[in-house]
Amino acid sequence: MAKFSWEGKTRTGQVQKGEMEAPNEAAVTATLRRQGITPSNIKARGKGLDMELKIPGFEPKISTKDLVVFTRQFSTMIDAGLPLVQCLDILSRQQDNSTFKKILLQVKEDVESGSTFAEALKKHPKAFDELYVNLVAAGEVGGILDTILNRLAAYIEKALKLKKQVKSAMTYPTTIIGIAVVVIAVILIFVIPAFEKMFADFGGSLPGPTQVVINLSNFIQDYILVIIAAIVIFIWGFKRIYKTQAGRKKIDDWALKLPIMGILIRKVAVAKFTRTLGTMMTSGVPILDGLDIVAKTAGNKTVENAIYKVRQSISEGKTIAEPLEKSGVFPPMVCQMIAVGEQSGAVDTMLNKIADFYDDEVDDAVANLTAMMEPLLMLFLGTTVGGLVIAMYLPIFKLAGTVGG
Repeated sequence: MAKFSWEGKTRTGQVQKGEMEAPNEAAVTATLRRQGITPSNIKARGKGLDMELKIPGFEPKISTKDLVVFTRQFSTMIDAGLPLVQCLDILSRQQDNSTFKKILLQVKEDVESGSTFAEALKKHPKAFDELYVNLVAAGEVGGILDTILNRLAAYIEKALKLKKQVKSAMTYPTTIIGIAVVVIAVILIFVIPAFEKMFADFGGSLPGPTQVVINLSNFIQDYILVIIAAIVIFIWGFKRIYKTQAGRKKIDDWALKLPIMGILIRKVAVAKFTRTLGTMMTSGVPILDGLDIVAKTAGNKTVENAIYKVRQSISEGKTIAEPLEKSGVFPPMVCQMIAVGEQSGAVDTMLNKIADFYDDEVDDAVANLTAMMEPLLMLFLGTTVGGLVIAMYLPIFKLAGTVGG
């Protein structure tokens, strides 16, 4: 099919421009008229200079912000009564991200060809995940697409906030430890050998701590390639093990039991589970479908298995709370609140309340983790870097004492 650029006016006199793939100019005219646009200029786009240069692997990625902005704007336009195809056409034309623009144009073409909006979105899993597609499908069936899109945008924003909180908790200690490792490596590889040569010129025996540091420096210089290879092999092996079902289950289970980070991981898992399932149930997605999607997006194998047990329990006519409590992953308070929600017939409302509570809990956990890590990191830096410096200056102090005596 050829690509055409067009210009036309809406019924209100607003001038609009865009691009469209179609068999011929007549098909473009027909499509525009169905959208309520009277075309004034249609031109076939030529090949060559008009084509975009695309390098595989270097296409811009679709960010969460792109998705949130699109969802919010789409909801507003649908609520204002604009036709679905026209909304997609306007939003694709104003989209700066070329990858997302291409996807939106393909979605628009599929909708024009008779597909539902959800079916068209489903063809692009990298941009629109299962949760997004299922909620849109529920909105189309229930005739509340604008409301569903608003809920989706709110959900994505809160999920992004949760992700940023976890990243911020990990960034500070990772950065400090990384800098410390680089500084220690530079001292051991470049600084210590200069001191060793100076001490050899002085003669005599070296203090124990100094000798240990020199031996460590010599070991690293002799086996630096072996150490780097061992680190690479360890990372590769860890990734290989984590890709297996048994390996991932064991590592994820171990992560939940970590003294400090385990608490944060558990709270994030609870917040994500309750927020996602609550949003889906409120939007009218069947609970079994919702649990299946929530399990796939859990991010932790132990939590995923617990959710699948809940799904199995419900399919057998049982409750949600009981298998959650037996899993040991979810706190008793969460299980009890869900049980109350089941009894009152307001599980979705209760899940959203739990999610709000645990969003605050994650905030507190991140703040506490940062406050706890600061003195521990300072102690680590003082012990390692300070210890190395003191060890290297001990012979100088000893020599100064001998000269002074």
